Amino acid sequence: MESPTSAASRVDFYGFLDRMRRPEAADLFRSIKSFLTSLSLDEPSAEADGARVQAFFAEMEAAIRGHPLWADATHQEIDHALEGLEKYIMTKLFDRTFAASPEDAAADAEVSDKIGLLQRFVRPHHLDIPKVLNNEASWLIAVKELQKINSFKSPWEKLLCMMSCCQVINNLLLNVSMTNDRTPSGADEFLPILIYITIKANPPQLHSNLKFVQLFRRETKLVSEVEYYLTNLISAKMFIINVNGQSLSMEESEFQKHMESAKLGTQMSVAGPSSPQGLATSTRGLQKQIDAEAGSRFPFMDSETENLTPAELKQLHGLYRKTVTRYTLLSKALRKLSIDEDQLLASVDDS
Repeated sequence: MESPTSAASRVDFYGFLDRMRRPEAADLFRSIKSFLTSLSLDEPSAEADGARVQAFFAEMEAAIRGHPLWADATHQEIDHALEGLEKYIMTKLFDRTFAASPEDAAADAEVSDKIGLLQRFVRPHHLDIPKVLNNEASWLIAVKELQKINSFKSPWEKLLCMMSCCQVINNLLLNVSMTNDRTPSGADEFLPILIYITIKANPPQLHSNLKFVQLFRRETKLVSEVEYYLTNLISAKMFIINVNGQSLSMEESEFQKHMESAKLGTQMSVAGPSSPQGLATSTRGLQKQIDAEAGSRFPFMDSETENLTPAELKQLHGLYRKTVTRYTLLSKALRKLSIDEDQLLASVDDS
């Protein structure tokens, strides 16, 4: 698999630019400039822009194939020129076409936030990934490839990151099948691993990157293996958006408990609870809130026992039960987050 930063990739782009600087390419250059100008006059619309860009790519492919500069060019040289054209056009249009709408930003945030929660408790067995396929070294390589996606601006380079990730997974499946004399089960094992890798990676702006590639990668190139990998990554994103207890092989009530615990952990992580300073910071606000609410929520804090009426004693007992219940739930959540309870309480006393 070619890397977005490979010499071949650079040759495509700079070779295209070099030919476009020649006087003989003036007509092609004017066509490109005219297209970019005409597009800039209209309001951005992802789908409409995608259709216009695809039509322009088809028009330019015909023009390049029939142009004197490429008269004796091989099929590969023509393809290199078209790759260079795509990168040039989409780099110019990037700010207009990538994550340009509030809806895209919201969708990206939704996916990223959901993945952030799932990262805290989802493990391979939740996705029915066989232990024989657990390979942290290979998974880490796949994660790193997927996380590179925002380092590039052209659809092809972004797609290469996705494909590199998928091919690492595919190679793992092939190696395990040969080593253990297993029959590869295709998508039944490929997709769950890709979902898990996507959760571990939490790639930036996943929704927008997938949409960008779908709309602006040359349509003639979204076929075969490329189409298979892209479709699977889209399926992984949809799985994450719609995830529930059943999809993770657990009861829905257990899933909701995990999600609530993950939300609590995320909130505490924002304040940096992993260090004593962070604990003090996060608990000082809690202590102030408790102090402020003590008068209304705990009306008997300053009362003497002998002065309480039977009705007040009954009310006090109800408050006691509620407090114990809340403490028990909070204590369980802290243990799941590997936060030492004594350290947390000490940080409040010291603050």
